Amino acid sequence: MAEYKLLLPSMGEGVMEATVITWLFNEGDTVKEDDSVVEIATDKVDSDVPTPVSGKIVKILKQKDEVAKIGEAIAILEVDGSGDAVAEQPQESKSHAEVQTEIPQLYKEEVKELEKPLQNYAPQEFSGEIYLSPLVKNIAQQENISETELQSIKGRGLEGRITKEDILTYVANRGNDKPAEVMQTSAPIAASVQVSAPAAVPVKVGEGDEVIQMDRVRKIIADAMVNSKRISPHVTSFIETDVTNVVKWRTKHKDMFEKREGEKLTYMPIFVKAIVKAIQDFPLINVSVDGDKIIKKKNINIGMATALPDGNLIVPVIKNADQLSLSGLAKAINDLAYRARNKKLRPEDTQGATYTISNVGGFGNLMGTPIIPQPQVAILAVGAIVKKPAVLETKDGDVIAIRSLMFMSHSYDHRVVDGSLGGMFLKHVHDYLQNWDLNTEI
Repeated sequence: MAEYKLLLPSMGEGVMEATVITWLFNEGDTVKEDDSVVEIATDKVDSDVPTPVSGKIVKILKQKDEVAKIGEAIAILEVDGSGDAVAEQPQESKSHAEVQTEIPQLYKEEVKELEKPLQNYAPQEFSGEIYLSPLVKNIAQQENISETELQSIKGRGLEGRITKEDILTYVANRGNDKPAEVMQTSAPIAASVQVSAPAAVPVKVGEGDEVIQMDRVRKIIADAMVNSKRISPHVTSFIETDVTNVVKWRTKHKDMFEKREGEKLTYMPIFVKAIVKAIQDFPLINVSVDGDKIIKKKNINIGMATALPDGNLIVPVIKNADQLSLSGLAKAINDLAYRARNKKLRPEDTQGATYTISNVGGFGNLMGTPIIPQPQVAILAVGAIVKKPAVLETKDGDVIAIRSLMFMSHSYDHRVVDGSLGGMFLKHVHDYLQNWDLNTEI
């Protein structure tokens, strides 16, 4: 018999670690190839890890609620054969080349793909031969930390490497007058954050008050929202759109579409189609910011903010939305929404968005001011469609008629999107919806 070390596989771009939620098998249990053996959670989505081999679980290395890094062993299996099936997990002190040679073949290509987007943000080595791990590079990119700033950080890792704690301490103290060396302390990161953050107003828990502990997803959402407001100066533009033609068109086609495709025809694919057209008109909305560089995205991937039954929020992504027909968009949107609400999304389903839409009208709200999901630079919110009297211009003069009206709000990052670009983009979405062709094929 041989020993096989089950590693935590790549979870997609930007995901460096995962938390063990539940083991589906116990030590001593026999598993078959492709069996899901453990449920894990990342900051993107919950998922499960299958085993690529059959065997018996002899030791579980990561228990419930423990965090594992990508490529780290989480369990040991006993399998048929001789010798070690998988090499030992590389230590941090080993070189990048040594680490690469010790990663199992099964994961080598996935690790290469994981590192590709990070290579654009910072060189692998800096003065003093300080090695930056993919996780540190990713944090530096997200926080817009320049190469000069990175070189000023005194790393406390092996051979002077900048660790996760070092860079998070730097972020927590960023903007202070203290030099980088002074900022490097042995205090826990959480304490550093508390010192640098504005003092919170004490909350008194009165008799009868209920204290509810945030769950893991809510904590992630809270951190992401605060981070976005800190990074991006938000500006929001509003417009009211006459969507009477859209309502008429959907009413005409929804029953036929459901009978033909077995799918519901909602307003969302129409909104996404209008957004895609406007992005093609104004591609500088489809960008991200990397320090003083603007990264114009080739693909148009639309994130779709989706409320979950437990009250939390997730944003599945319609990949290459510009290549889909209305029918294709409807199917993709329905599939993602269903799997989001039933916790069946894969990690890649929530990654790679370049622009996001939020339907606040689904809750009866007329409008909202959405927060930009990083590292995107804009997000559109659509409100409830309401019938109201409106003034129409006709060849015989102005008339008042009952129309279906909807507010839209467009929040954008004022670092790279000025009011003219943000406003013109919103106006183009408005025009596409207001002038919707009743003869559009589905």
